[in-house]
Amino acid sequence: MDVIALPEIIKFAAALIFVLALMGGLALVMRRFGNGHPLTAPHKRRLRIVEVLPLDARRKAVLLKRDDREHLVILGANGDVIVESGIESQQDAEVIPLKANEQNTNTK
Repeated sequence: MDVIALPEIIKFAAALIFVLALMGGLALVMRRFGNGHPLTAPHKRRLRIVEVLPLDARRKAVLLKRDDREHLVILGANGDVIVESGIESQQDAEVIPLKANEQNTNTK
């Protein structure tokens, strides 16, 4: 039975650390530039959760934003209910009157 020499153990450990570092670096690069497939580019997300409000132990109200519209949904154990759909985004509602007021003051 041969005994493994200390220099061989050190070489093995160094090679293992090097390979693990390369794998970690590659994982970071793949995460940074998308899912790792070279033909797919990262895209802008169209759907996001604006706000969640717990109503009781079983239900919660969720305000979803898709493109420029918001949708109010009640999620519960017995099912989901759309309360209001196509709500104009609050950010859009605030911007439009400001522009209209600016045009009115410029025309006077």
